[in-house]
Amino acid sequence: MVVAVIIATMVGAIYMYAQYQPNLVYVNAGEPVIVGPVQYVVTFDEIHAGNKEIKPENTFLKIRIVATNISEEITRMSGIQFRLLDENRPNLEAVYGGFSEEDLIDDYLQPGKPVSWTTQFDVPYDEETQYKIVIRATKEQASSDTAIICLTNC
Repeated sequence: MVVAVIIATMVGAIYMYAQYQPNLVYVNAGEPVIVGPVQYVVTFDEIHAGNKEIKPENTFLKIRIVATNISEEITRMSGIQFRLLDENRPNLEAVYGGFSEEDLIDDYLQPGKPVSWTTQFDVPYDEETQYKIVIRATKEQASSDTAIICLTNC
């Protein structure tokens, strides 16, 4: 009986472990990738020096995000889902500053309607460095999908 309980507990633990392991998907910039109920296409847009109100410590690396909700229900997309990785900084958050009408902060995506947003990261930009974008699903989307997008020097 004790052996059966131990085996059942181990099976349950392995099942829960497998359920919550991240599903990592690697793509290059410009290639579609699905994270939760949203298909994303992320591309390098430009580098810039900010605006009158917000100046970067280094340089702003700006990305363009085209997102399409592929589910039947409205879903949320937030700038906090996007992180930048480079060789020296493992996890940079996006910088919000209302740089343009397209600057992503928060959006609710309608089913089947693509939207285009931009966001930027403050980095000491180097043309030789490989930059990657990480996208995670929102908590409401309850998905373990994580996309890693090679943005430059892939």
